[in-house]
Amino acid sequence: MPTYKYVAVNLQKKKYKGIFIADDEKDLAIQLTKQNLYLVSAKVYQGGTPSAFFTLGTGKVSLTELTTFCRRFSIMIRAGIPMINCIESLKLQPYSSYFKSILQVIGEDLHGGAMFSESLEKHKKVFPDFFRSMVRVGEASGKLDSVFVSLADYYEQDTATRRKAKAALAYPMMLAAMTVGIVILMLTLVVPTFKNSMAGMDVTATGLTKVVYDISDFLAENWYYLVLGIILVGGGIFLFSRTKKGKRVFDILKIRAPLIGTLQINLITARFSRAFSILLSSGMDMATALDTISIILGNGYVEEKFNEAAQDVRHGVSLTNAFGKQNIFPPMLIQMLSVGEKTASLEETLTRSCGFFDEQVEASLSSFTSKLQPAMLLIMGLVIGTLFLAVYSPMLSIMGGL
Repeated sequence: MPTYKYVAVNLQKKKYKGIFIADDEKDLAIQLTKQNLYLVSAKVYQGGTPSAFFTLGTGKVSLTELTTFCRRFSIMIRAGIPMINCIESLKLQPYSSYFKSILQVIGEDLHGGAMFSESLEKHKKVFPDFFRSMVRVGEASGKLDSVFVSLADYYEQDTATRRKAKAALAYPMMLAAMTVGIVILMLTLVVPTFKNSMAGMDVTATGLTKVVYDISDFLAENWYYLVLGIILVGGGIFLFSRTKKGKRVFDILKIRAPLIGTLQINLITARFSRAFSILLSSGMDMATALDTISIILGNGYVEEKFNEAAQDVRHGVSLTNAFGKQNIFPPMLIQMLSVGEKTASLEETLTRSCGFFDEQVEASLSSFTSKLQPAMLLIMGLVIGTLFLAVYSPMLSIMGGL
C-alpha cells in the first residue's frame, strides 16, 4: 500500500499534518475520519533524502554532529522515551539545517510505520554503513539503547583521534607554507633588487649567486607557465587519486611511507578493535561483523588484505592465523586475538585492548611530530640560509675588498 503525506483539519478547524499508509486517497479519508480528522489534501510520500546543496553536494554531515546525535539519542532511548518522540525532540537541537531536514524525513517515516533501520537506508551518505549495520543489529536484538551508547563512544573516540592527528600536522604544515612563501618572496622581490644593485656596481655574479639569479629570472619570465604546470600536475594527481588504481597506489604509500605508515597502521588497528568488539557485543555473528568492519578501515589496500583474511575465517581458519598470515595488524593485536579465541572471550579481550591501541595511536602521533617538526625546521633553515648567502655574498665580497 502507498504512503500518503496529508493535511487534515478537525471540527475546530485546527490543521494537522502527517503521513499514513492507505489503499488510496478515499481509504485515507475514511481512516482519518475515524480519528475525527477531515482530509484537505494528500500526496504520495516518497521520503527521499533532502537536497544536499548546502553540503557542497557531498550529502554528508560532520562527524561531530553524528557523534552528538548518537549520544543524545542513546540517553533518550535509555530513559524510555518513544523513538518518534526522540526524533521530534532532536529536530529542535542546534544541528545544521540539512541534518534537521534528514531528521524530519526520518520522523515522517516512523510516523508512517517504517522501521528506524529502513528509514536510515534512504540516507546512506548521511549515515555510514557501520552506523546502519549497528542499528539493524540493535533492532533485531532489542538492544538499540546499548548499540547507540556504543556508537556514541566509538564516534567520540574516532573524532578525538582525528582532531589530534590534525593538530599534530598543523605546525609542520605551517612551517612548510612559510618556507614556500619566504622562498617565493625572496626570488621575486628581494633577489631582483639586489641583482640590479650589483649590476650598477659592475659586480659579476658567480657560483651560487648566479644560480639563484638565474632561478629568479626564470620565475619572472615564466611564472604563468609554472602556475599552469602546478595546476595541471595537481589536477592530474587529484584525478588519478580518484581512480581505483590511483586510490590503491596512495593507500599503499600511506601504509609503507616512513613515519606515516606506523601511524596509519595504529589508527586502523584501534578502529578495528573497537568496532569489532562493539559488533560482537551487540549480537552480530563473526562473519557479518567482519564484512561490516572492512568498510570503516579507511584504506583500500588494508581492506583487500582484510577481506582475504575474512574469507579464510569463513572457511574455518582461526582469526589468529587468518590475520597473522596477511601481516596487516601489529603483533600485539594478533596476540590479543589468540588469547580471546583460546579463552572464548574475544569480545571482552578486544574491549580491554582498545585503550592500549588508543595509546599507541597517541604515541605514534607524538613520535611523528617529534621527528617531522625538527626536519621541517632544518629544511626551512637550509633553504632560507642558502638564499641569504647567495644574495649577500657579493656584498660581503665588496666589503671585504674595501
